[in-house]
Amino acid sequence: MSRMIYDYTKEVLVRVSFDPELFIKELKKAIRNLLPYELEQLKKWLLYFTDEKPELKDCLVYL
Repeated sequence: MSRMIYDYTKEVLVRVSFDPELFIKELKKAIRNLLPYELEQLKKWLLYFTDEKPELKDCLVYL
């Protein structure tokens, strides 16, 4: 079940990546809902994902 939440979180973040404010809002939700090891995976994924979207680099502060 937990893996499904992680995958869903990534899907939501990809969908809202057009708006940095909305992206940060969804990222904060993910931080509240994911397990610690999932947050580490999300952090790695975000580093990769934000390489192509520099406007989202500021969101890394929340991790």
